[in-house]
Amino acid sequence: MATVDEIQKIIDRETEAWNTKNVELLLSVFHPDMVWPWPPSAAHHDPMDWVLVQGRFNELRWGAGWQQLFETHELIRNIRTTCKVQVSKEADGAFAVVDIDTLWKNKNTGVEMNWKGRTCKTYTLTHSGWKMIHQVGVLAY
Repeated sequence: MATVDEIQKIIDRETEAWNTKNVELLLSVFHPDMVWPWPPSAAHHDPMDWVLVQGRFNELRWGAGWQQLFETHELIRNIRTTCKVQVSKEADGAFAVVDIDTLWKNKNTGVEMNWKGRTCKTYTLTHSGWKMIHQVGVLAY
């Protein structure tokens, strides 16, 4: 049976992947059917403004994108606080509300990129364990 602890473990695994810049660990979090819309800023609550940066999950494409980020940016901080976890009564679906403050600095230009706000991560239980199937990009509420 699914527990809040199981969901927290996948959240922690994702956090560890960002902290260690571990592409393989990060990719292990995602469901193969995941699609990740992203707001252009934390103030863009209306999904009419959102974009699809990488399309449906593709291990090679997504992995190359994250690897490029990790090679070109220094991780200054990555603070993630789980605010809520709810598991379905059927124990096969869950979501987590996570506040994040992730600051990257471009190694060449010094330009900072801050992912700061609230996310909602949706998980589904698969034959190989829990996988993230959707995430609302970072928004400020």
